[in-house]
Amino acid sequence: MLPSRLSIGRGELLVLAGLIALAALLRFAWLPTRGPFDSDQGHDMLVLRSFVVDGVWPLLGPPTSVGDFHHGALYYYLLAPAAWLGGGNPTVVVAEIALLGTAAVALVWWLARAIAGPLAGLVAALLLAISAAGVDESTFLWNPNLIPFFSALALAGAWQAWRSGVAAWWLLAAVGALVTMQCHVLGVTLVVPLAALWVVDVRRRRGTERRAVLLVGAGALLVLAAGYVPLLVHELTNGFAELRGAIEYIGGGGSSSTLDPITRLLFVTTRILSWPLVGLATDALPLAVGAAGLVIGLLAWRLLAPGQAGERVAARWLAGALAWSIIVLTFAASGLSTVVEALPVDHYHAFLDPAVLAVVGIGAGSLLGGAAARSTSADRRFPERATTLVALVVLVGLVAWNLAIQPPSMSPDGGWPAAHAAAGRIAGSTGDRTIGLLSIPELKTAEGYEYPLVFDGHVIESADEAASVVVVCDTKWEEVVGVACDGPAEDAAVSYLGRVLRLVDRFAAAPDRIISVYLPG
Repeated sequence: MLPSRLSIGRGELLVLAGLIALAALLRFAWLPTRGPFDSDQGHDMLVLRSFVVDGVWPLLGPPTSVGDFHHGALYYYLLAPAAWLGGGNPTVVVAEIALLGTAAVALVWWLARAIAGPLAGLVAALLLAISAAGVDESTFLWNPNLIPFFSALALAGAWQAWRSGVAAWWLLAAVGALVTMQCHVLGVTLVVPLAALWVVDVRRRRGTERRAVLLVGAGALLVLAAGYVPLLVHELTNGFAELRGAIEYIGGGGSSSTLDPITRLLFVTTRILSWPLVGLATDALPLAVGAAGLVIGLLAWRLLAPGQAGERVAARWLAGALAWSIIVLTFAASGLSTVVEALPVDHYHAFLDPAVLAVVGIGAGSLLGGAAARSTSADRRFPERATTLVALVVLVGLVAWNLAIQPPSMSPDGGWPAAHAAAGRIAGSTGDRTIGLLSIPELKTAEGYEYPLVFDGHVIESADEAASVVVVCDTKWEEVVGVACDGPAEDAAVSYLGRVLRLVDRFAAAPDRIISVYLPG
């Protein structure tokens, strides 16, 4: 058991409260319009509405972007209270995500502080509070956006169990790991570092203490198993469709990359280590390379430098967690080796953000804390003063950069208010007729506009049977579809229905989405 670091002074508590307030301000500002509202968000809101209004319990989470299988249903259970309280208003659901993103600042502070003291905790909390990536992850509806809070909970719970010697903290780590895995299937990668620290905890105990850790470990397995009961029910009633979908994807070789393994590893490493510090790597590649180098350098320094035994264990643990995860994600998630602006995939590694920020906090805390301790010493040398100055400049630079690249106040598609307004315009053309929706391309659903129509009480039927037909055409996919939106693609789509229909309205609901409304002709 290590000496406690959790006695908090009034000044530190005030600074932490200020950082949490700053994080809340950045995340809750312009919340209704800041995040996009498209097919993914519409799908999730339709499932939540079916859950809280119709009592249909979801057994599966959102579909994955690869393969014919899904993430976990726990994502919907966690958001259901907000959906119920808000009467189905997506902004209230996003507010819960923003609240969790804000609370993640406190968890990252707790993790870094428990390892290396107050300065480490405050630096890590500051970096997450102003992180442009962290703010973006907190301001729209998407299953990976719950991950930073719960992965931080898992890491902090595991470290607290090891640090304090209280085995019950492992149950908290299990809860965090469960939600992380359910919100994105790649979150299972986090289980290995957690299990490794648990094994170390078991091996260092004796007698009743060892039995307690083993017993709590069994309890943690039960927690993880309980979270997958909905999936088990689905599999037993649907011929193990999810398992078959996953096996088919893996058996087909998964996804592939054109880059050689070394280049992939270097790029994915840079992408993962720089994301919470400077954002998307390709937006500022020199900064991203520098940020990744900073994380690696600080981690290597804390691994080699003399210090408290607990901090050295934490450095080895975090280094192992990052190295393991980077290797797995490099070869299991080939999408990370390329960047497509319209298809971000940085959520694949969002569960590592707390670990990256903790490493920077620990390193900066050691530099600044050591400098403060030496500031009263008459023999303080120039290299030490220069190192302190560099650390402060880098920290200020990271803060300034993230404040400069904060997400805009309005999403390009206008967010939920724009989708709701588009639904109102559709309803103005269709009147009290039932509505059928078509989407171009077919692989992208029209649920981004189905939900606001359902929210307003309109009846949705299949396009073959509905009294009116609405076509949503995404211009980003024109090259794939082979037909242009704004007329040709929509007319071709409705012609397959074999009905006489006439166009009554066509408008751009967002910069890349054109909506066409057809009535019987």
